[in-house]
Amino acid sequence: MKMLINVPETVVADALRGMAAAHPELTVDVENRVVVRRDAPVAGKVALVSGGGSGHEPLHAGFVGPGMLSAACPGEVFTSPVPDQMVRAAAAVDSGAGVLFVVKNYTGDVLNFEMAAELAEDEGIQVAQVVVDDDVAVSDSTFTAGRRGTGATLFVEKIAGAAADEGAPLERVVSVARQVNGSSRSFGVALSAVTTPAKGSPTFDLPTGELELGIGIHGEPGRERRPMMTSGEIADFAVHAVLEDLRPTGPVLALVNGMGATPLLELYGFNAEVQRVLSERGVPVARTLVGNYVTSLDMAGCSVTLCQVDEELLRLWDAPVETPALRWGR
Repeated sequence: MKMLINVPETVVADALRGMAAAHPELTVDVENRVVVRRDAPVAGKVALVSGGGSGHEPLHAGFVGPGMLSAACPGEVFTSPVPDQMVRAAAAVDSGAGVLFVVKNYTGDVLNFEMAAELAEDEGIQVAQVVVDDDVAVSDSTFTAGRRGTGATLFVEKIAGAAADEGAPLERVVSVARQVNGSSRSFGVALSAVTTPAKGSPTFDLPTGELELGIGIHGEPGRERRPMMTSGEIADFAVHAVLEDLRPTGPVLALVNGMGATPLLELYGFNAEVQRVLSERGVPVARTLVGNYVTSLDMAGCSVTLCQVDEELLRLWDAPVETPALRWGR
């Protein structure tokens, strides 16, 4: 497979060096794999720290900055970061107001963040954790006990990050993050398999002319395989799966997310179908975000995430944000 890399062993370090050069507003520790907003710690502010395996960019390092994360810890490709990274990040951003760990529900991430929380608390840092588990496709899947954490991670990091930037105490930031997670559901679809740099070939077999419904962001199996479907048919299936579980009674945020190799031309067309289905189901859409935000390297495909919002959550969503991958209002 052709990739724009030097050697697989330096992919993450090379990317972090490039990120540092492109974003002087961030402090990028390439050796220790920690990305921090340059003005951290911010006095009196709850800090948000997240992280996970690389390969899902811009998640998480691309969401570091005012209005969102205080720091991110990138692991190796599709591999959890280690507790030392998380402790280092927490120490760098803690102002004394506490630190919230935002953790996607994958076994390695959960275990390592739990260990990091214990180590950080030994150093006098108050730590709380919120686990994101929004994927309705399957439960107890590969690498996961319970539902996988996917697109709702963006909603949690943005909305809880806004609350933290407004000076909310740790208990309130945690409550907001849990409300967002509890109000969010996702469903993903793969049109092609993912290729990791270390393997250099597709990590699973997805024959030409087929797609996988309910895929995970590491290429984990979904609900079923079918012959290729139209954009409208995929939207019908994916949105139905989300709504059958979420059952919203009010307006929603909609994230139409690309898996990494799907162009915006297709994603906007797919969004039109998603909006059609939501309209047919009587679900009002308050805001929509379309693009590649929670990706799976070079996988072609998409995911749909819906989050039911009240006036307060919508206000926090609209609050200013300034990160490499998400910015408005500043």
